[in-house]
Order: sequence, then structure tokens, then C-alpha cells
Amino acid sequence: MNTVKIKAYAKINLTLDVTGVSEGYHLLDSFVASISLYDLLVVRKRKDKLVSVTMHGMDSEGIPPESNNAFRAGEAFVRRFSTTGADITVYKNIPMGAGLGGSSADAAGVLSALAALYGADEEALGELADASGSDTRYMLRGGYARLRGRGNLISPVPGEGKKLYFLLICPQTSVSSGACYREFDRAPSRASLTEPCIDAFLRGDEEETGRYLSNALYPAAIRLNEDVEKAYAEARGFSPLGVTMTGSGSCVAALFATKELCEWAKSRYRGKFRTYVAETVVPPLPGRKKSVGGGLRSPFALSEEEKEAAGYPGDPGRSGT
Repeated sequence: MNTVKIKAYAKINLTLDVTGVSEGYHLLDSFVASISLYDLLVVRKRKDKLVSVTMHGMDSEGIPPESNNAFRAGEAFVRRFSTTGADITVYKNIPMGAGLGGSSADAAGVLSALAALYGADEEALGELADASGSDTRYMLRGGYARLRGRGNLISPVPGEGKKLYFLLICPQTSVSSGACYREFDRAPSRASLTEPCIDAFLRGDEEETGRYLSNALYPAAIRLNEDVEKAYAEARGFSPLGVTMTGSGSCVAALFATKELCEWAKSRYRGKFRTYVAETVVPPLPGRKKSVGGGLRSPFALSEEEKEAAGYPGDPGRSGT
């Protein structure tokens, strides 16, 4: 096998509590889930040691390699396991700077693809993920989970057969994570809503789950970017079960009881921001080589529709305007 194609799924934070600070890093307690919005990665073996990354979509073409998590993950894998290099193509559907974990998803996708091509020790693969970003280890597995610490302490939350449906409203402007945490520190909040949100989810109580959607960083984010507050108010206008900001922003997620209600809200949206309908997904973890790292997402054959579009217009992973 010389080529692997992978879906790198976005995530949303249904809750995000900040529980403290340790060694200069903020500690989190967060209920997260993978959603159906994804980037498409094509990873091909090279005969030399070089790693190349080509980006398409979402204005990603100008990202320099040294700032590209997919590139850095590829180089780190080659150094760690002394393999040959790879040509990596990323078709972006996940908005950048939105708090949806796109760069971490791409890094995890590259690590998973290279593990499928070359094999990798699970522990070492996890260490590479941790070096790439605080939530990259989670992105290797995805699904429903509770993240603690810096986001690298992962407790899976049972979610087989459970679906949550969201309308995402994503401003084109972003919020710097570092600036958001510094602003948070000026007026910190210590709310603890992750536990009750997970409890409501496990009971199948969607209304109560919606009531517990929360993000401790939201007050800081809206002080830095007024678009976040506007998107939040627009989402509230559709009377969803709940609304929250994901990550440090700028994307806002509104929970609805059905996908049809999400589509209804999207069709009536008259604002200026990008909108997406997404549902939670549990990425498949099929049988794999024992040497391959845990959480490897299943390689898949691109559909004809996906092959046709260099920029993937109409791609099933993208439902935006």
C-alpha cells in the first residue's frame, strides 16, 4: 500500500470548564464530540525523506510549512520512526480559526495515515500527537469523550447509536487562543457544567443536555471579537435546545432535536456568517495491524463526487454557505 485517504473530523466542545493553571498551562474539563464536518487527506509514500504538504480550500493555500500542523506531524513521524517521507494533500472543509480543531484533526489524520502505511508503536504515536497539540491525541480516536488536564487526559464517553444535531454559525474572523486565555484570566470563571452535561447526555435527555451547553471562555471571546456575540445571538434566535461556543471561538454551535430542524434554521439564516449543518459521529475503528497506533481512523476510497472536485464543491463533508 502506497497511498492512504482519510477523513479528519472536526470536533465541538459541548462544555468547556477551566479548572485551574499548572506550569503555565490552563487545565480544562470538557465534553467533546466528533462531528460530520471533515477535511480530506491523501497521503502518499515517497522514496526519499522529504515531507510535502499541499493545501486546498478555506484560503489555506498560503499557510507556510512551519505553521502547518499536518507538515510538522509528518516530519515528526519520519524522524521518530526513520521512515521515508510522504506527499500530503489536505482538502480543507473545516473553517480555520473557528475552534473546531481543524489543524489538530489534520495532524492526527497524517499520523494515522503514516501509521497505516508504515506501522507505528501506539505509545510513540500518542507522544507525537501530544507534541503536535493538546487535543491531537483525542483526534486520533474521536467520538464522544471527556477531556481533562491540557486536553490530553481522555475518558471515552459511551455514545454508540447516539446522535446530536447542530447548526454551526462561523464568523470569518477568528479569536486567538492565547489572547482568549489571557483575557479569561482577567475575570476567571470556575463553573463546573461538564459532569451534569455528560450525565444528561447518557440519560438521553436532549433538552437537559442543551441547557448545560457552556463555555467558560465565551465572555473573554466576545470581549475580543464582537462577531462571536453576534453569531451567538443569531443562533439563539432559532430557539434551539442550547447554544455554545466551541474551543476559544469563533464558531458557535446550536443544538436541535433533529437534523430537519437544523436544516430549517440554516435555510432561514440571513446573517453574514458561514453556516453548516453537522451531526455527531463516532469514527470507525476497524481491525488493524497490532503495530499501528490506537485510534487509527479507517482509510477509505474517495467517492466519485469527491474525486471530481479539486476544491470539493458539493462534498458531503461540507454543508456550508
